[in-house]
Amino acid sequence: MDALDREILSLLQDDGRATMTEIAGQVGLSLSACHRRFRDLEADGVIRGFHAELDFDKLGRSFRALVFVTMETSEHAGITDFEERIAAIPEVVQAQRLFGSPDYQLYIATASMQSYQELFDSTLSQLPGVRRMQSTLVMKTVVEPRAPL
Repeated sequence: MDALDREILSLLQDDGRATMTEIAGQVGLSLSACHRRFRDLEADGVIRGFHAELDFDKLGRSFRALVFVTMETSEHAGITDFEERIAAIPEVVQAQRLFGSPDYQLYIATASMQSYQELFDSTLSQLPGVRRMQSTLVMKTVVEPRAPL
């Protein structure tokens, strides 16, 4: 991957709806050369797909929390069961397994503090193998998810 590939990726990351013609013009390549690079980036798995970026507030999910989870054990079956269960909870919009302690970070989006409390009491607190959960509220997103180019 060279500087032109990174520039193409940066433009796509900023505007996934940009046309190949627009991108080619901005990076100074012919349309066919730009398209070839794009196809290579897709074939190499650098570009994994395109998605719509949704506004949680407009979807009625303006309350967001980070939940740090410490597990009782690191045995494979328990970890697998926990991961499968959190993947099935629609309010868990991102989950990451961490090195060290805590073991997981969950990003949760709900309609309100009340709905988060209900989710916590009825679902999150019932997850298997959990020793401790600690929640912190998201005040503001300063940097949206992006790849370092």
